[in-house]
Amino acid sequence: MRAVSANFFALLFLCAFASVFYVWSALENRVERHKRMFSVPGGGSFYPSLPVDLSAKTFRALLAVPPAQRPHLGGRLEALNLTDISVGSRNYHLNGDNKRSTQREGPVKLGSPVEDGIFWSEWLEELLPVGFTEEYARTWRERARTHRIVKLESGCGRISNQLATFADGTKACVRYGINADQVQGETLTYYLASLLGITNLPPLILSQLNTYSEQWAAVRTRIDSLQWSDRAVVSLTEWVSNLTGVVTPAPLRQESSGLHPALEELRNKTPVELLELMQWTDLIIFDYLTANFDRLVSNLFSLQWDSRVMERDTNNLLKTPGGDLVFIDNEAGLVHGFRVLNMWEKYHNTVLSSVCMFRKRTTQRVAELHRRRDSRKRLLELYRDSEPLSLELGFLSDEHAGVLQDRIDRLYKHILHCKGKYSQL
Repeated sequence: MRAVSANFFALLFLCAFASVFYVWSALENRVERHKRMFSVPGGGSFYPSLPVDLSAKTFRALLAVPPAQRPHLGGRLEALNLTDISVGSRNYHLNGDNKRSTQREGPVKLGSPVEDGIFWSEWLEELLPVGFTEEYARTWRERARTHRIVKLESGCGRISNQLATFADGTKACVRYGINADQVQGETLTYYLASLLGITNLPPLILSQLNTYSEQWAAVRTRIDSLQWSDRAVVSLTEWVSNLTGVVTPAPLRQESSGLHPALEELRNKTPVELLELMQWTDLIIFDYLTANFDRLVSNLFSLQWDSRVMERDTNNLLKTPGGDLVFIDNEAGLVHGFRVLNMWEKYHNTVLSSVCMFRKRTTQRVAELHRRRDSRKRLLELYRDSEPLSLELGFLSDEHAGVLQDRIDRLYKHILHCKGKYSQL
């Protein structure tokens, strides 16, 4: 009898331990928000019934899958040229107290939020802030490459990431990564956003650890305690303060019919609400192309056991006081996202199919990359021209470059499908 009781209590202990471990793992994605002291905001369904065939492993654990052999960059290619893509005016003025964000000048004529069937109206495009301008990002990158780092501390999520303080008091998140895929994914995702004209990602640079260099010498002891390998390539992204979490908007939740031009509630929304929805449509396009499963897709997956997950903050998505969405922690994109694509593709397709409204400027970039079928060349050239350590970190494999072009082509077909469906409205 005692043996039975002992076994029973041992089983209870193991169950309790497993439950605590699961909850702790689930909370890991939210650590960075708490470190920054974020405030927590309080018809038919486009989501099919969700299978339960995937295990409840955390998404962070999936990032530790060993990487495949990765080739270095090849020979130099032709110069990147996006001047033939119409992206609108570049005359901006400062938007409130956020010096990173700018807004287009000129008179604004309010009206319908939709034009040409599936596109956000021009007057809304004119109101949309440019989150991190090209000029701002370039200036930040130049400064960050030379500034001394005087402090490293926790505050950017998992222990393998560190919050760096520069000598001038500014901060950046240093991503060492569980494996090199994470640093590469974060970096190439940033440059793909630039190629698409999506300005919601904080500026990023690469740096090679060298505790005897002027930049890293002051934090040598901390690097040693973290057991970071000398000469490893890490990424640094600008730390942006005073951000809050973002909840998935109602049209993109499981009980909605999706975000499309016929949605009656669009006519009742304020310009501020419409501008946020516009940025969400860019986010969904972007995460589909990069196969980033660690944002809205992870919430969709979690509906299997948490029916209210979309009522809470979305992973790796934050918002400035002025309403700019900030896409952070993009390490799951491209490289790792492509390696585990079979596991997540049905969820990526479900999220993409929920949207039939787009920014015209973003679709112009997508259409051009589809027509010319040169996404690999353009991304590689932009990456090499912008990042001195690109050769050290490497680039997409030929296979993954093919996956990217295929996803661009699929996205283009989805846009055409939406245009055919709603062009008569």
